Amino acid sequence: MIVIVDERDLVKDGYHSLFNREGVASVGFGAREFGDWVESAADDDIGAVRAVLLGECDTEIASPTRIRDRTSAPVIALSEQPSLENTLKLFEAGVDDVVRKPIHIREILARIAAIRRRAQDEAAHTDIGQLRIFLDGRDPQVAGVALPLPRRERRILEYLACNNGRRVTKTQIFNAIYGVFDEDVEENVVESHISKLRKKLRERLGEDPIDSKRFLGYQLVG
Repeated sequence: MIVIVDERDLVKDGYHSLFNREGVASVGFGAREFGDWVESAADDDIGAVRAVLLGECDTEIASPTRIRDRTSAPVIALSEQPSLENTLKLFEAGVDDVVRKPIHIREILARIAAIRRRAQDEAAHTDIGQLRIFLDGRDPQVAGVALPLPRRERRILEYLACNNGRRVTKTQIFNAIYGVFDEDVEENVVESHISKLRKKLRERLGEDPIDSKRFLGYQLVG
């Protein structure tokens, strides 16, 4: 889930629509509303945050330092003032990157992925047996051959790969894929996506690489 912090509803709604086209969950806040949410949100909700985009807002209220008290997700400033002084001010405030508008939504996603790789020392992919899972939006491969997946199923597989070695719950997966505040979709849709994903993986691998345990969640196994 991408969090957009901006005081303008038009900007928040615009980014939400663009991220939705890419199959990426997002939610928008004003600075003060976001500050309150960061302090009070449950760990599962905070854990679903993939990145925070700071637009036109008070960076003292939506402080990167305050954000990192709860999450290590990248913080990227969206700057409309193409000046060195403003850019340096944003970096001094603690953001991970500054981008100038207009910028394509895919470039934002690529920058998020790059920051996460550097911060977590992650490889560009995760290998589980014959299965190679990319973390940049590409379809996975089985024995070197691409396995085309619908974007929701691909995102679930990527999320499991990012949490390789740990179990994740249905709620965590739902929050990461659909967003914490999506009230139009039932959480049980995750089970349907995972069922379809497991069927496709079994057909290509001859086995199911997703282990599930009731009440404990899902985990990739090699």
